[in-house]
Amino acid sequence: MAEWTALGDRAVRFARPAGVPARSLVRAVRGWPGVVDVVVARDEVAAYFAGAPQLHADQIRALAIATDDPEPVRNVAIAVVYDGEDLEAVARACELSVEDVVRRHHQATYVVDAIGFAPGFAYLRGLDARLVLPRRATPRTRVPAGSLAIAGEHTAVYPFDSPGGWHVIGRVVDGPMFSASGARLRLGDHVVFVA
Repeated sequence: MAEWTALGDRAVRFARPAGVPARSLVRAVRGWPGVVDVVVARDEVAAYFAGAPQLHADQIRALAIATDDPEPVRNVAIAVVYDGEDLEAVARACELSVEDVVRRHHQATYVVDAIGFAPGFAYLRGLDARLVLPRRATPRTRVPAGSLAIAGEHTAVYPFDSPGGWHVIGRVVDGPMFSASGARLRLGDHVVFVA
């Protein structure tokens, strides 16, 4: 039986169904009565309601076969320079050359799988398996906005100066990741990094 946890009196949290795209989850959950917002994280989904949630277990179970949003996905190219302060350490940890790390990273096509940590911080799925590393043992107190980084099975760009524990391998050179018009990336976008 599907289960959920109450988040106060107007929201619930439940496990994210495996293999279902974030766009599909958002579209399906927004169709539930009374839902005003949906937040999709790597492992969980939160649904926020205008009033007390009226939720049934079969609604959550049905998410496993949610259909995708009919709006076409966006293809986004982001220009980067691979000169991050952790690039050489990443190469050593992965037993690859710096050039191979760069090649493996920028030849992949990524999908925005979740947005969180900070506004516009997009978790991009699709990282080459040879580049998967745990977070840094010691997080930095400040990672500059625009820093391109990897951790676990994801890559991301820091939209603002912030603390962070990901391995910085480069930086974005063609504009901010968050501006007055909002986040540059959104759920479901297909992203490539151009060196």
